[in-house]
Amino acid sequence: MTAAAPTHDHLYILRNLVAKDFKVRYRNMSLGILWSLVNPLVMMGVLSFVFTVLFPSLDRKHYPLFVLLGLVPYNFFSLSWMTGTGSVAANANLIKRVPFWRELLPVSVVLGNVVHYVIQIALLLVAVVWFVGFNVQWVWIPAIFALQIVFVCGLALLTSSLDVYHRDVRYVVESATIVLFWLCPVFYGVDQIQADLVWIYTLNPISAVIYLLRQICLRGLPPPATTMLKLAGVSFGTLFVGAWVYGRLKKDFADYL
Repeated sequence: MTAAAPTHDHLYILRNLVAKDFKVRYRNMSLGILWSLVNPLVMMGVLSFVFTVLFPSLDRKHYPLFVLLGLVPYNFFSLSWMTGTGSVAANANLIKRVPFWRELLPVSVVLGNVVHYVIQIALLLVAVVWFVGFNVQWVWIPAIFALQIVFVCGLALLTSSLDVYHRDVRYVVESATIVLFWLCPVFYGVDQIQADLVWIYTLNPISAVIYLLRQICLRGLPPPATTMLKLAGVSFGTLFVGAWVYGRLKKDFADYL
């Protein structure tokens, strides 16, 4: 039985899985955690150059901040989903030897990426304060991030369990993150989407997160209640489906790993 150990033992395992992921990622790197900031800054520079110099049709005030408010949450989503998908197969020996909640594997990967996410967001918000200013609507930001984490945990649970049986799943996920980069309003705004397609974007949790962050940080506006409700519904719905599928499949993990 994988649930035989006391709860505090599972929490201990979770802490160690998160710590191990963090240490392994930055082992023998001179800049350490600062590397988590390099990719979004490089992408911000490239996208800002392309869409404000080469193709200035997307030029708008504070465009670098506008891009970062899309890139940072999207990068967290894509990295967590891809690494979470392979988390069960990558820990085959642990599954076969140690009794613990199998759900901790994909969840620990997501939480490990949350550490980097928080650092990136903190520095991004400092830049927002410097160039735009602080406003009282920032109180909504933790709730938005929490809903995004719930959504990504649900996706990771779903695809990591399927990946045990069909290793093609990880490649499907990798391709999906590339497609979604262009379908999410990372370097363009929701206001540039056809009016009859906007409702689809509000059902995409990552698009909703990006839209809400820009509303709060750049415009100082409260998040629309309907968008928040849709984000909460899709996020918890995904978590429920992911946990249900994972729970049905996990009993045979050891036989397929």
